[in-house]
Amino acid sequence: MKGVINVLKPPGMTSHDVVNFLRRLFQIKKIGHSGTLDPAAAGVLPIFVGKATKAIEFFMDDDKEYIAEIRLGVTTDTGDLDGNVKNISKVQVDKIQFEKTLKQFTGEISQVPPMFSAVRYKGKKLYELARQGVVVERKPRKVKIYSLDLIDFNQETALVKVACSKGTYIRTLCEDIGNILGCGACLSCLIRTSSGSFKIENSLLLEEIQEAAENNKLCKVLQPIDKFLHKMPKVDLPFEDTGFFTKGRILHGDFDYLKSAGHDFVRVYSNKEFLGVAKVRKDRDKISLQVLKSLK
Repeated sequence: MKGVINVLKPPGMTSHDVVNFLRRLFQIKKIGHSGTLDPAAAGVLPIFVGKATKAIEFFMDDDKEYIAEIRLGVTTDTGDLDGNVKNISKVQVDKIQFEKTLKQFTGEISQVPPMFSAVRYKGKKLYELARQGVVVERKPRKVKIYSLDLIDFNQETALVKVACSKGTYIRTLCEDIGNILGCGACLSCLIRTSSGSFKIENSLLLEEIQEAAENNKLCKVLQPIDKFLHKMPKVDLPFEDTGFFTKGRILHGDFDYLKSAGHDFVRVYSNKEFLGVAKVRKDRDKISLQVLKSLK
């Protein structure tokens, strides 16, 4: 069993809860995910099964898109409504002022990771320290907000669509917006609508996956890993080189056409079968392929 499932994570479950649910359902331990979602959040969670877990690293840098509801006038210790309320303020912000503020957060911005996060500090996760009442200094990180669009506004709450780089904390974004507005804010609801090539309109409920498993129709929910690596150039190997690839040897051949592709990695096939991913190497003005992940 191997492949990828575009799971629609429900609120109330951690990303690891989803993995454990599928491990029990499929009776297989080798399952992982990319792009962790907070327990309260819902939306796209790419799940990798069997040998497909070897390819998770190629999805960790994927851009993300979210629909976020911002609660104005309320601040909490976690940055969302799951935390303890720190302050409630009167909101005197109109739609025009809010939209102007959003423009300040597009492009490259700095974010300080929240204490309630999985970022590590001296070997411990920040949320472990936060639960003990410990607050430590965190270094700001650069992230990119490609677009930040207002969907709805009613003075108490605002609904926004965010397209951003990996590592962006939407809770922190909401808090920073509230600080600029002067009334404070927190995240009240979050849905991830896409993670790289994984889109919410193609995602599956856990109930749908369970039904497919119980009816021996997992082939309908398990997608081939190379379907989501389509941005990598494709290389077809002759049949006699297949064994060299699966054994991890460097492949030399007529790969010079890859110079113009401008990619560091390629999808490797033989006789229409996906074998894995290779790194493009330049050796003495010749292009060769170094096997990174054999997924056969």
